[in-house]
Amino acid sequence: MAKYTPMMKQYLQIKKENQDSFLFFRLGDFYEMFFDDALKAAKELEITLTQRDGGDEKIPMCGVPYHSAERYIKILIEKGYKVAICEQVEDPKTAKGVVKREVVQVITPGTIMEGSMLNEEENNFIASITPVINDFVISYVDLSTGESFVSFIEREFKDVISELYNRPVKEIVVPSEIDNQAKADLSLYLNATISTEDEEEIPSDYQYLVEDFSDERLIRGFGRVFQYIYKSQKRFLLHLQKVVYIELAQYMKLDLYSKRNLELMESIRDKSKKGTLLSVLDQTATAMGARKLKKWIDRPLLSKELIEERHQQVQALIDHFFEREELKDSLKDMYDIERLAGRISYGNVNARDLLQLKRSLATFPSVKEILNQINNDLLQNLLPETKPYEEIYQLLDAGINEEPPISITEGGIIKNGYHEQLDQYREASRNGKAWVANLEADERKRTGIKSLKVGYNKVFGYYIEVTKANLANVDLTRYERKQTLTNAERYITPELKEKERLILEANDQSVELEYDLFVEIREQMKNYIPALQLLADRISQLDVLLSFANVSETNNYIKPNMVDSHVVHVEDARHPVVEKVMKDEFVPNHFNLDEETNILLITGPNMAGKSTYMRQLGLIVIMSQIGCFVPARSAKLPVFDQIFTRIGAADDLVSGQSTFMVEMLEAEHAVRNATNHSLILFDEIGRGTSTYDGMALAQSIVEHIHDHIGAKTLFSTHYHELTALEDTLHQLTNVHVEVDEHDGEVVFLHHIKEGKADKSYGVHVAKLANLPDDIIDRANYLLNTYEATSSIREKSTNEEQLTLFEPKEEPPIQRDLQVVHQLQDLNLLNMTPMDAMNFLYEIKKKLD
Repeated sequence: MAKYTPMMKQYLQIKKENQDSFLFFRLGDFYEMFFDDALKAAKELEITLTQRDGGDEKIPMCGVPYHSAERYIKILIEKGYKVAICEQVEDPKTAKGVVKREVVQVITPGTIMEGSMLNEEENNFIASITPVINDFVISYVDLSTGESFVSFIEREFKDVISELYNRPVKEIVVPSEIDNQAKADLSLYLNATISTEDEEEIPSDYQYLVEDFSDERLIRGFGRVFQYIYKSQKRFLLHLQKVVYIELAQYMKLDLYSKRNLELMESIRDKSKKGTLLSVLDQTATAMGARKLKKWIDRPLLSKELIEERHQQVQALIDHFFEREELKDSLKDMYDIERLAGRISYGNVNARDLLQLKRSLATFPSVKEILNQINNDLLQNLLPETKPYEEIYQLLDAGINEEPPISITEGGIIKNGYHEQLDQYREASRNGKAWVANLEADERKRTGIKSLKVGYNKVFGYYIEVTKANLANVDLTRYERKQTLTNAERYITPELKEKERLILEANDQSVELEYDLFVEIREQMKNYIPALQLLADRISQLDVLLSFANVSETNNYIKPNMVDSHVVHVEDARHPVVEKVMKDEFVPNHFNLDEETNILLITGPNMAGKSTYMRQLGLIVIMSQIGCFVPARSAKLPVFDQIFTRIGAADDLVSGQSTFMVEMLEAEHAVRNATNHSLILFDEIGRGTSTYDGMALAQSIVEHIHDHIGAKTLFSTHYHELTALEDTLHQLTNVHVEVDEHDGEVVFLHHIKEGKADKSYGVHVAKLANLPDDIIDRANYLLNTYEATSSIREKSTNEEQLTLFEPKEEPPIQRDLQVVHQLQDLNLLNMTPMDAMNFLYEIKKKLD
């Protein structure tokens, strides 16, 4: 340290306490970075790397202007870094030695507050994990909205990952003793920044946040994330809402596999919103509503009563078209009240933000009045009483200008008539400026200098400017020289100097008083934060219900009948996403699983629609349990507690898991955790290994679900041998996708019928894909050969009770029968001469 300058010693001391962050060190109009921070930031931000004299040596340095620092901070945060903001905390004019500096805030991916750095349609959660013996407490906080949650996980760490996957978590706080494998898994599956905090005590000023809890484990769990936020933000957190306990047993469990496979909020292909359930259901008008919709999709309800209440609200909105249109128009004028409340608490709200809040509150009474016109108690009681919001509106309307500047330190914020002293300052300033404006005309007349002008700049103040050609007419007994220019001289008079003092004094005092008045209004607004957060929550609920009503009416969805019995009867069901993107009309299908049928074994060719059929039931169940209507002609559904899926092939190459391993892990998760109230969707289980291995695994899984779980299950397969299970498993029914075949050509009808498929049509699918004719012809020949061989082996097995695997050398009579069958199946008209020669060669080899 001895070789560095005093300022660099100060920097190094502060950096020592913020090792995991880029230190933005304020020097004048710039935030500077030094040493390794400078080297790394120059690369990440693509800014110029320079050097600075730090004492005995030159040190690397780079910097960004403080007024545009936000966009550079955003880049670093999006890359998962943290930024410590170090400001001057004393007046340089009165400082002795190096100006005192402190870190005033640490910005991390989970603690962003600036609106330009946030996705307005998505929460920005920071989470914490607290191990308690063999279980875990998970806490969530969205600092931008003040929402706080805590939940209890009583199972393995992979269940913690599945739970965290349910929310847009940007940062995860863990204790320092957590093992490295757990950290690696969190980073791998959740792509979140991992931070450390060991303190769990909640300060007395914030005990009200957890006053509803008696379980010390939950309090400790929330304390970890609170301490991390409290230490990094270094300010009061008045907008944090009381912690809500998420009783996981009250919501449908959707693990990360099901969310991914059903493409609820992001597509498997490109991780975008397009092609997801969210893209179909999201017609929300506000950012608050968009975030609420995602929460509802994350947490489908398990309470039949609450589900039906939402259905009733949606039905009431559908039945009142004109009122619904008025509500939609009104909500478009609503700004993000939830995040505005957070910024008020944080102290970084400006006058334009408060004006947005005022305009939102101006809309609220009309929204409530429209709801009162709809004959539905649930809707009429949805919004709170208007009184506190009228008080907020009146305060803002009286105090804030209609067109305020962005800055809160330059004046122009407070309305005339709000404060008497401010009005006096403004009057003095206006009178002085009017006097100055008249001065120019008076001096021109008195001196006879027509080009004389009175001007002002921030450096020299007010002045009288005379060109050099007219200097002979200047009375130097009255004019005092102030500044010499190339072509003119600038002067001041005693009268102008006095007016300047009065004007500038009035301006300065006016600006200072305006700032104080604005801060006073902002502080008063903090008293209304709970009321604003309540309003935001209710408006967001209404927004989602309106979205459900609009989507349901537009797409011809129907209200599902939620039943207590364990039956599924859905007529003419449609896939909500696929039908929106199809050019042709979507082919609807039925789902019939009564008390006596738990498993539908689905067979049929690829491309025929088996996966779509399975996914659409999963999506219909989720839609019904979040309160939306469903795409069908009629629907009778129970309340499902969980959905498990295995649909589509996916490698997990990062963790070294093959497609088959991923398939087995997802199957294992389902069969271990499913209940008789769950829904299981398994597509082509066992296809990633040998035929016999795959078939054996598939049959064993089906039997286990049938005999030990009793969950409603859709199980598609290409193993036609499994269709024989219908004879031994009384709760299993065979269904297949209908295909129309004529003259060797096939048409997929996408219609589900009872019974099993007769074949897989794999070669026909290859033909539709335009594989070369010689490949298709060869495949047909080989298929006939394999099927003939299989037929003979099956007959021999039945007659002679042979083992599953045949002997290495076939008996002569079996060999001859095989040749006969191949000759019978031969299609000479479709064979080329070369095919015929190859066929004869193969026959001769068999007979030798």
